[in-house]
Amino acid sequence: MPACAYYGCALLIASVIEGPHIRSRAALRKKWCNDGQGLFVSLRTNEDLKCKQRSVAPPPAQKDNRCLRSFCGKVSVNSLGILILRYFVDYAIGQRLTCVDDRFIFASLQIQAMAESLITNALNFRSLHIIFHLLVSDLVFGKIHYSIREELEPGAFIGNVAEDLGLNIRRLSARRFRLIPADKRQCLEVNLETGVLFAYERLDREQLCLQMPACVISFEIFVEEPLEMYRGEVEILDINDNSPNFPENVILLQMAEFIAPGSRYPLESALDPDMGTNAVSVYNISPNEHFGLKVETAEDGTKIVELLLEKRLDRERQSSFQLMLTATDGGSPSRSGTARILITVLDSNDNAPAFDSKAYKVSLIENSPRGSLVVSVHATDPDEGSNAEVTYYFSHRVSQKIQELFILDPRTGEIRVQGIIDFEEEDNYSIDVQAVDNGSPAIAGHSKILIEVIDVNDNAPEILFKSVAGMVPEDAAPGTVTALINVIDRDSGRNGRVNCEIPKNVPFNLQTSSSGHYKLITSAMLDRETTPLYNIAILARDSGSPPLSTNKTIQITVSDINDNAPRFARPMNTVYVMENNVPGASIFAVTAFDPDQGQNSYVSYTFTDNFIQDVPLSTYLNFNSMNGTFYALRTFDYERVKHFQIQVQARDAGVPPLSSSATLNVIILDQNDNAPVIMSPSAQSGSAGVEVVPQSAGQGYLVTKIIATDADSGQNARLRYQVLEATDPSLFIVGLNSGEIRTARGILEQDSSTQSLVILVKDNGQPYLIFGQIRYSIPEELGRDAFVGHIARDLGLDIRRLSAAHCGGPLMTEGST
Repeated sequence: MPACAYYGCALLIASVIEGPHIRSRAALRKKWCNDGQGLFVSLRTNEDLKCKQRSVAPPPAQKDNRCLRSFCGKVSVNSLGILILRYFVDYAIGQRLTCVDDRFIFASLQIQAMAESLITNALNFRSLHIIFHLLVSDLVFGKIHYSIREELEPGAFIGNVAEDLGLNIRRLSARRFRLIPADKRQCLEVNLETGVLFAYERLDREQLCLQMPACVISFEIFVEEPLEMYRGEVEILDINDNSPNFPENVILLQMAEFIAPGSRYPLESALDPDMGTNAVSVYNISPNEHFGLKVETAEDGTKIVELLLEKRLDRERQSSFQLMLTATDGGSPSRSGTARILITVLDSNDNAPAFDSKAYKVSLIENSPRGSLVVSVHATDPDEGSNAEVTYYFSHRVSQKIQELFILDPRTGEIRVQGIIDFEEEDNYSIDVQAVDNGSPAIAGHSKILIEVIDVNDNAPEILFKSVAGMVPEDAAPGTVTALINVIDRDSGRNGRVNCEIPKNVPFNLQTSSSGHYKLITSAMLDRETTPLYNIAILARDSGSPPLSTNKTIQITVSDINDNAPRFARPMNTVYVMENNVPGASIFAVTAFDPDQGQNSYVSYTFTDNFIQDVPLSTYLNFNSMNGTFYALRTFDYERVKHFQIQVQARDAGVPPLSSSATLNVIILDQNDNAPVIMSPSAQSGSAGVEVVPQSAGQGYLVTKIIATDADSGQNARLRYQVLEATDPSLFIVGLNSGEIRTARGILEQDSSTQSLVILVKDNGQPYLIFGQIRYSIPEELGRDAFVGHIARDLGLDIRRLSAAHCGGPLMTEGST
């Protein structure tokens, strides 16, 4: 079972039914942990109950005798979607307790008892999930701890992370539930659909953590929608699965018979990979009258075992000894290991070299160059001659790794660097050295070198992206989490303190936490149409001297929402269509632009079917709704329809769709497609009109006025009059613009009594159309198909441009006449 998850002193686990508009009752259980670790809270829901006091039975006598209390309170949801306990009422003391800054800091009461019956009021949520809310950490939503024994086989069940964290197991896949180990060890695995955590390989504590006092495998759990991070750890508990073992099964010692009682001889300690009580705790030696054991504990916790001479030796009585050394661990049941000690008693050389100090403590700067002096040890031997000549060696217990890093001059006792000293790999070393004289047999003295490695700023910060939301909608509210970032620096102290920052000209902020975790959040509303992509450079700089820094770029893509309606270039526009257009041809088009993306930018068009002189507009026009092009279904006639309006709407394909409208003023342009028509004097039966002029008429006498009309407009309807043919051209004139026929002079006796005039009426259009008359006198006896006259030539028309002619009627032609 997982341990109580906590940071600081309080934790909230809130579980609320998902769904729209929930009114629920929640029973809140609180238990104050006796070890001060935290306040554990669970929440369950029922429907449609109002807040009321509920009695609680007292606890059993054998339990804690603190009284139980009833509470009624209110919860709400903050901007991040986290369920927050706002206040509750303690009925036992009649006091309302408040929560400050969305954290569980309860006023005027230290909760030390179990409590039940917190009932929520009118919860109105679209979707809530199981959430952890902590006192201290704003970034980490919860922490889960498992303790298991080592030697579990692959596939062994550890726990259900999702269930223990209160996550909805059915939504794990949708929320992209995943586990990220804190280091490169792949010894844990999680089922991404069920949340079950199991051993990926056999968990051997000694292999995973070596001699670390606590073996903890850390991991992080990430879920999205909303983005949340949980921390977890699995503590591997040691079992007594290893027996103590001596490096050598047989220990050979030589001792001079004159060695004084009290002399000590270091022995190789037994090795036991187990830790704590399962490690070696006791050394024993087989019963004898000359030797005992001296066991001391070093500063690093290891035991130093020495063979103590308790009674003077006499080689002549006994020249050798065989003892049994036993090491026993503290496990239950205990395990032990043995080694034989073979002692040969020799004559002479009865003094061992003695170091100036039993332990040398020195400091060494990491990355010290090869050849740097670490320490110089010195030992003296009170013997004389060769028995006083001292040579220095590393003890047999010094590991191969240390011997690769350091070299000891056997003559001078100088220890120098010969490898790479890296503080991040090891911050201290303990080296056993011995000084051996040149006697026969040789006697050794022992000392210890304790080296503290001083950190230098040789590691730049590392930026790790734990989780990145590659797409962020442009309507994301400020404060939306887009990425979780972890910044680490392997250096220590000031060299390992890191400051992380991003450019100030982007709508994002970094929120920090004390553990080196950062949240990249939006600080303002985003606009994809302005900036669809952000490449945010993250700079991490430590506080070393000189400081080291690292840059890493995170890419955030802004996803589109349908926040822009299609836009016409102008809300009101005027288009011109020439009359007599060809049916079926495109006559004009409208275009709207939508700056959104994808289907949000796909534009279709519609228009309102108005009426033109009681005729539906749709009978005049056909419309392509995809590209906004209008096609004519019929020919427009300016003389019937001069202008009309069309209401056009552009709609995008977003959800929901957005639209805008524009008004089109369609102006029909006039063509010169109508010839002038003479209204007065009117011709009857194809003959010219007859006017009577008195013989006494003088100059300027108004004979008649020709009245003509033209259905066109503008210049196309501006008419001009001229005499095309006359019996006597000098007798009559016609007004160019008025059409008035007047006498140009007085009528003379010799003038013919019958005068014939042919008047030409033409408009001012291009090309202009004319109307004229011609008169032929035809004898009654004229036969069929007889030649009467040449109309075109008689009217002065250009035969090549003649379009039509009607005998005795209007003539329509292009060009000048």
